[in-house]
Amino acid sequence: MSKAFASQADLEEKQVSFEQISEHAWAYTAEGDPNTGVVVGDDAVLVADTQATPAMAADVIRRIREVTDKPIKYVVLTHYHAVRVLGASAYRPQEIIASQDTYDLIVERGEADKASEIGRFPRLFRNVETVPPGLTWPTMTFTGRMTLWLGRLEVQLLQLGRGHTKGDTVVWLPGERTMLAGDLVEFGATPYAGDAYFEDWPTTLDNIAALNPLALVPGRGAALRGEAQVAQGLAGTRAFVSDLWASVRSGAAAGKDLNAVYRETYDRLKPRYGQWVIFDHCMPFDVTRAYDEATQHPDPRVWTAERDRQMWAALES
Repeated sequence: MSKAFASQADLEEKQVSFEQISEHAWAYTAEGDPNTGVVVGDDAVLVADTQATPAMAADVIRRIREVTDKPIKYVVLTHYHAVRVLGASAYRPQEIIASQDTYDLIVERGEADKASEIGRFPRLFRNVETVPPGLTWPTMTFTGRMTLWLGRLEVQLLQLGRGHTKGDTVVWLPGERTMLAGDLVEFGATPYAGDAYFEDWPTTLDNIAALNPLALVPGRGAALRGEAQVAQGLAGTRAFVSDLWASVRSGAAAGKDLNAVYRETYDRLKPRYGQWVIFDHCMPFDVTRAYDEATQHPDPRVWTAERDRQMWAALES
């Protein structure tokens, strides 16, 4: 019997946690569902990654209001994926900020990604009718680096390299060595790599490690506290990306087709990573993207709802 498409069989609600991880930062996590990072400054709040719908974002806002009544001034999009950005309108921020690369990806493939992700994640797009028509557009963009001041609190937005997408941004609090990493880092959750740059991703993780974070909110999984736990999260993400890339690149170099490379790579990675959240969901997308990068597509191709299902049928039927 073929597997259920993507995460369509994942309907069990997750337990939400909202915990303070440093003086000014909080982590909204839900047992491997997409995380949201929150920074409470002297005069305003910054939210990184918004949840998939305004209805789901309302729970983040409720938790924020338990710790502060300061206005939510900034929403930062760490990358362009719909599950991270379509809840933005609920926060009514003064600015929605993203890298210029992320803005460009929204222009190029935002509509396709929206349709694709809603089809993959029915539970995460609960109350999808609350999403306003159209796409979530940044009101401010930057390239490389941008500094915000929330009163006296310095917040840096950094592009440390390509990995999960070409537009990845991290939110960095240098005064307390705290990072909101988006999907560049996962913890106990399978990295989605359908829009990834496999050659670049490990170097980008090295650039994160060079900042020596003491606390880190990954894209999925529990918040990481202390140098040892942050290092564990970085090492796990690097290992998965590197192991998958090595297997796919080897198979492609040997002239094997995508189906053979997929089955071989799945079997190699399953014993080590199979218990990670959304492993079965991610593997077809990840291997397909890695095979593309190893053969003829240095940049990711656009995922559409139709391409999703054609790929899934080819690899999982």
